[in-house]
Amino acid sequence: MEAKQIAKLAQIASVLEVSGWPKPGNVHRTRNYDDMVFEDFLISGVVIGNTMEEVASQAKEIDDLSKAELGKFILQAVKETDKWIETNTNLGIMMMCIPIAAAAAISNGFDEIQENVGRLMDATTVDDAVNLYDAINVADAGGMGDQEEFDVMSEKAKDELCANNQTMYDVLHISAGWDRLANELTNKMPVCFEIGYPTFTEFWDSCDDVDVINKATVLTFIKLLSEIPDTLISRKYGDEVAESVSLKAKGILEFKDDDSFVEKLLEFDDYLYDNGYNPGTTADLTAASIFLSYLKKEF
Repeated sequence: MEAKQIAKLAQIASVLEVSGWPKPGNVHRTRNYDDMVFEDFLISGVVIGNTMEEVASQAKEIDDLSKAELGKFILQAVKETDKWIETNTNLGIMMMCIPIAAAAAISNGFDEIQENVGRLMDATTVDDAVNLYDAINVADAGGMGDQEEFDVMSEKAKDELCANNQTMYDVLHISAGWDRLANELTNKMPVCFEIGYPTFTEFWDSCDDVDVINKATVLTFIKLLSEIPDTLISRKYGDEVAESVSLKAKGILEFKDDDSFVEKLLEFDDYLYDNGYNPGTTADLTAASIFLSYLKKEF
């Protein structure tokens, strides 16, 4: 697949994710937050285009996967976003979608993408890790949890990476126990490939409703949240709260074919907003899942 096409699909996925309505607990078309608004995410989805095309183009040309420079492109995307908006809207999405874009570029068919994500992550370098730390700092996303060894704000953090010869895969593998995105990236993205992408694609293929894309987006988000406790909520409020949110999502999912589904989603949205429970990791997984679904359509 051509790099320009891959980039367009990544932009589409980013914009569709935030446009999902009503997607509980996150910014969407009728819900803004104090520090970020719907338009911030639309802008973010547009300005990543050049970077996504570059990562795909470079992946096509290299003969050594360690030259894919995933960390460099994550940092580049975050820096470009930072020029346009003041808050972190897409660090997690870029961490997920940049490896997918590179994998799609070197794959001869959709079925090769998951394995190639694993190969690319295995081949990451110390420079990738350093660039990832810089991206986290630019996005002002804080450390990878509360663990001291991953205090990316520390002045010594990057020096320690180099001294210990730790690659991007290494640091993400260690943090995979408390960070779902790190877990995905070091395990060939099982949640996106086995839950998110199938949910979106199956609904997309089976429904002829004019609003099918929006409904598929929301359904994918709720399905992911119902099965995978959100680690952003876990880090802020504890595992018990994250698990309770997932249980509520599972209960709502039972009404997906009922006329009351939207009403229940709106009530859940209010509950999450009022309590400050933001399933941001689930939003990142949703965007990556949509990206995969569009790649499948185009391959």
